Amino acid sequence: MELKVLEESKNRLVVEVKGEDATLMNILRKELWNDDSVKAAAYAIKHPSVSNPQLIVETSGKSPRDALADAVKRLKKELASLEKAVGKEL
Repeated sequence: MELKVLEESKNRLVVEVKGEDATLMNILRKELWNDDSVKAAAYAIKHPSVSNPQLIVETSGKSPRDALADAVKRLKKELASLEKAVGKEL
């Protein structure tokens, strides 16, 4: 996976996420909405066969990079918990 910053300002970040699809974008978008400082979280894919998704994050009171990093940390923790639970069951 490779991230390319397309637009960045104090309260807005748009990144292209190479090598991923709607699955990861939906997970990130949903987790971003759990942050009270996030005012908008969305993604766009112009054409699924020929373009990479773009993740859009808008915030107030926190940088969008920090909001994205925090969302990723929460997801990593949740996935580690899931991995542990699955390991116990199998």
